[in-house]
Amino acid sequence: MTRKQTRMLRRILISVATLAAVWVLCAFVPLPWYAQLALYLIPYLIIGYDVLRKAFLGVVQGEIFDENFLMAIATVGALALQEYREAAAVMLFYQIGELFQSYAVGKSRKNIAALMDIRPDYANLETREGVQQVDPDIVAVGDVILIRPGEKIPLDGVVLEGSGTINTSALTGESRPRRVSPGDDVISGCVNQDEVLRVKVSKPFGQSTVARILELVENSSLKKAKAENFITKFARYYTPAVCIGAAALAILPSLFTGQWGVWVSRALTFLVISCPCALVISIPLTFFGGIGGASRSGILIKGGNYLEALAQVKTIVFDKTGTLTQGVFQVTGVFPAEGFTEEALLETAALAESWSSHPIAQSLRAAWGKPVDSSRTRQVHEEAGHGLTAQVDDVPVAAGNARLMEQLGVQIPQSNQPAEGATVVYLAIDGAYAGFLQISDVEKPTSAQAIQSLKRQGIRTVMLTGDAEAAAHQVARRLGLDDYHAQLLPGDKVEKLEQLLNTKAPNTTLAFVGDGINDAPVLRRADVGIAMGSLGSDAAIEAADVVLMDDDPAKLPLALRIARKCRRIVYQNIVFALAVKFLCLILGAVGIANMWWAVFADVGVMVLAVLNATRMLRPIKPE
Repeated sequence: MTRKQTRMLRRILISVATLAAVWVLCAFVPLPWYAQLALYLIPYLIIGYDVLRKAFLGVVQGEIFDENFLMAIATVGALALQEYREAAAVMLFYQIGELFQSYAVGKSRKNIAALMDIRPDYANLETREGVQQVDPDIVAVGDVILIRPGEKIPLDGVVLEGSGTINTSALTGESRPRRVSPGDDVISGCVNQDEVLRVKVSKPFGQSTVARILELVENSSLKKAKAENFITKFARYYTPAVCIGAAALAILPSLFTGQWGVWVSRALTFLVISCPCALVISIPLTFFGGIGGASRSGILIKGGNYLEALAQVKTIVFDKTGTLTQGVFQVTGVFPAEGFTEEALLETAALAESWSSHPIAQSLRAAWGKPVDSSRTRQVHEEAGHGLTAQVDDVPVAAGNARLMEQLGVQIPQSNQPAEGATVVYLAIDGAYAGFLQISDVEKPTSAQAIQSLKRQGIRTVMLTGDAEAAAHQVARRLGLDDYHAQLLPGDKVEKLEQLLNTKAPNTTLAFVGDGINDAPVLRRADVGIAMGSLGSDAAIEAADVVLMDDDPAKLPLALRIARKCRRIVYQNIVFALAVKFLCLILGAVGIANMWWAVFADVGVMVLAVLNATRMLRPIKPE
């Protein structure tokens, strides 16, 4: 418990003991009303002086209609009606409820704070005077830092010296270590486990992965869900309405019956019952807990509005490469046309693709296995979704799919066709067909499991890809997807997504899952954009509403379960709190519910709603 919570608990215990002693004394010793008032004021002021103070300041500052004002008016009125015991008890139970709420919120914040622990405290900067510990904020791009075993990586960079493993669990929620060696990128927030790493900094701290993630999580509470906005607007109109209603209940019947004491008492009970604490506290707490719980599992959700939209998802559209597949291509066959050799075909392909960062280009260079002299390649022109053309040793070369060959007027012989479902790169050299290379991209180990889990949740799954029809069909069949669309250019993906958005069921949302680099337009257009975060890629964090930090498709069903549980708890609290409130308000108005009923309708409902909201703090295990 915090120091503030400990002080409140001490006040509650002292007030309980004092109230019990005064209650017993007044039960056995006849005392005049002023003596009883003086005695009951002791526990009342011990437990309620801060509520009275806040109510007074609220009136002075023009913020009248809040729970402190309602509690102050109701309990002071009860004292005026000589309901001394009830006044002190109502204030006591209200503060118990506030303590409970404070503890629940504090526990949720601790869960978020566990994620905040990824923030590095220092960086070991190499200087002319030696290695110095400095604030990560002052380290510049290009500086060299040392990361010793057991230390957090303070900034993003590239390994210059040292090999070993880094623990990425703070970002991904998974304990699987990642192997790094010279030339590999490392990101801030991970922990070096083995050897000393010498790293060249590639980004300032403000733009580093850890800083971006912390900023996202800290600002997530600013993006409120519809349910949160509803409660805010509801309380804005509801509280003045019940105050006016209570005044009317006290005055109007009394004018006709003359029973001012009876109707004023009912009006005060009405005020206590009307406090909207249960809704105002429990709804944001539920969303806060949901975002925190998802963060611990390596799922970054940028706000309560996206968490709510995620709960309504009924269709998930996937990109293929890097999302459902590993995006690590391997050349599995080289098939030259007559007059060309395998070695010449592979070398030409590696040279043509020497300037490209596409995974297929990387696989071609890796298959060549020798240093690629990119200076031999000039005038590279990429055709989006088709391939590229270039000058290799001053000879025109084209590398791409069948559509590129057709566009260039290159005839592919019927005798030189790839196997069905294969991904291929055709080559044309100096306008003549030169052959093709067959490339494989393996599905991620958890992709099929993720698709089956989503289907059990009633989700329709669709894949959009630029690959050939046969290759897309094979992947869709193996993974069990409901539908797929192949041979799509980047612009075609947006158009196809628009069609899917237009045909979705009312009151449902559509999510798109991509790698966050090539799919930014589609991520932004979808109701919910979900990016495979590549351990914190900038494009993923910028474009998406939800980021899966470890690129694992199996996290998708978990994210939906977290979102749906959150929505279920929110609706439960709204229905329960409003039903009890309105029932007790009616009973209070007709004189059936007394001040003790009011305590349950206010504090009791708040405690039960907060208890229900804290269920979001329990981790949800993957299926």
